[in-house]
Amino acid sequence: MTSNVRIREVETFQVRVRCRTPLKFGAVVVDELPIGFARVTVENGAGARADGWGAMFLMHLWSWPDPSIPPEARSRVICDVFQRYADLLSQWDTPGHPIEIFCENEAELEGINREVSERHTPGDVMPHLGALVAASPIDHAVHDAFGKVNGIDSYDGYSPEFMDFDLSRYLGREYRDVYPSQFLRQDYAPTVPVFHLVGGLDPLHPEEVPGGAPRDGVPNSLDDWIKRDGVYCLKVKLRGRDIEWDVERTIDVSRVYHDVREDYPTALPPRPHLTADTNEMCETPEYIVEYLRHIRDAAPDVFDEILYIEQPTERDLGRNQWDMRGVAALKPVIIDESLSRAEDFTLAMELGWSGIALKSCKCLSSDLLFIAMAEMRGVPYAVQDLTNPSIALVESMGLAARSHTIMGVEANSRQFFPASNEHLLPVHSGLCEARHGVAKAGSISGPGLGFRVDELPGFAEFVAGGAQALTPGPSP
Repeated sequence: MTSNVRIREVETFQVRVRCRTPLKFGAVVVDELPIGFARVTVENGAGARADGWGAMFLMHLWSWPDPSIPPEARSRVICDVFQRYADLLSQWDTPGHPIEIFCENEAELEGINREVSERHTPGDVMPHLGALVAASPIDHAVHDAFGKVNGIDSYDGYSPEFMDFDLSRYLGREYRDVYPSQFLRQDYAPTVPVFHLVGGLDPLHPEEVPGGAPRDGVPNSLDDWIKRDGVYCLKVKLRGRDIEWDVERTIDVSRVYHDVREDYPTALPPRPHLTADTNEMCETPEYIVEYLRHIRDAAPDVFDEILYIEQPTERDLGRNQWDMRGVAALKPVIIDESLSRAEDFTLAMELGWSGIALKSCKCLSSDLLFIAMAEMRGVPYAVQDLTNPSIALVESMGLAARSHTIMGVEANSRQFFPASNEHLLPVHSGLCEARHGVAKAGSISGPGLGFRVDELPGFAEFVAGGAQALTPGPSP
């Protein structure tokens, strides 16, 4: 197909950014992270050329949370895999569709991961999830460039008109004559409900805000966030090993919402949507069964507000093969960290998981395959982020606005990295700011993934070393 692209050049950048306030999930507290940016130049069969962009936090803290390995070593691995995958694709001269390019190189990505891990962390290999995170800026840049060079929205390029293969090539015979376009929205949803993260360290009330908290006009407590942004979808981070705290925290979050609503009865829905996430801290699924039963007994209204439970147990599905049917009988339970390959999806369904979590950091190509798998099985899915700012936020919001999620999308960078979104504001302020509990996706437009980087006056400066933050290639 003339729409297929050859990769002509891949350029990478890293920009370190600091959290506005510490972000706690599971046993991890995040203060600072590197964003990996990629610019990819492609040429289509008609000889036209275009550049595409992608970005993602290179977050080993989430994708490889092994405390036995020094964080500096894990960071070197994920950053080096990012650069090595860029080098691989810069030498890939076979024309193809972005999904095809990713799938044909996924085994090579895993080989790079093993080689880099052996050099920096002998005896320990970064999980495939970490390799996907490292590859995702480049994968998104290929998709963006593919749309730009062909003058289309990239999401319009996942149909037979632009794909000379169907999904049976990578997912098996039951996907014959199946294409991602069958499961996507024809246009971006104009608004998307925003999930607000209630982290383990986040104050619920102004009197809980520490004295050293930033005084920059951004809310510091949950009640002030609800008052300002009207958020009604709340993701509650739990400890997973302290059931009394977890139950009380969930009930308290709901109470804060209802207390605010008493003062703003017409501005907020009658009740919130809650999700609960222990970030794999539960030793067994029985913990969550007990947690849900406690909630149901102590506060049945709060139990009704819980939309789903996210990944309660550790991510190695094959190790214990926990049966999730007990949790699913009470509330849907969504697989997240355990999902990085098609076979993970299959095993999760056998073990009784209710649905899946998509993340742009797992690569857009993978997400499109997972959407097809979920839709074919009638399995619900959520779109979550990695607290990503800048164009990585646009990536995640675009995925949610073009798909049929359970409910909205996470968009946590407005809480923890608002300064890293400032260069988006002239074009994408509706994505960066929740109002009445939703983000506006109308700014995602034009060819490619709708970043519109040429219209972002601060983007080049941010990537090129805003505040002297840039380090080309892998971290030293």
